[in-house]
Amino acid sequence: MEEKKGYRASAKHVVVSPTKLRRVANEVRRKPYTEAVAILESLPQKGARLLNKVVKAAAANALAQNKNLDEEMLYIKELLVDEGARFKRVWARARGKRDILLKRMSHISVTLDEIAGMGA
Repeated sequence: MEEKKGYRASAKHVVVSPTKLRRVANEVRRKPYTEAVAILESLPQKGARLLNKVVKAAAANALAQNKNLDEEMLYIKELLVDEGARFKRVWARARGKRDILLKRMSHISVTLDEIAGMGA
């Protein structure tokens, strides 16, 4: 089994539904880093701000580990949005009943890599 190459960053227990985050994540998957950041900064969704933070953290990890890299040399190799735990809240209802409100959380993980390896 081959070792995964790339520079990673992740955010756990982000209080946004995974389906809302995936809608934004699909816009920037497999794009160059600078283009992805420009797209995320122009989108109005809360998920775009959260994804932007994680993508920038992965880029900071890449630039810290490899001093020869530049931001233009990076692209988003992998962008995963997984489902996390759920907050369970109770709504009081008529006649002593209740409904359960689920506040969904997400785990975001980003892997950046050098553009030279993009063809593989």
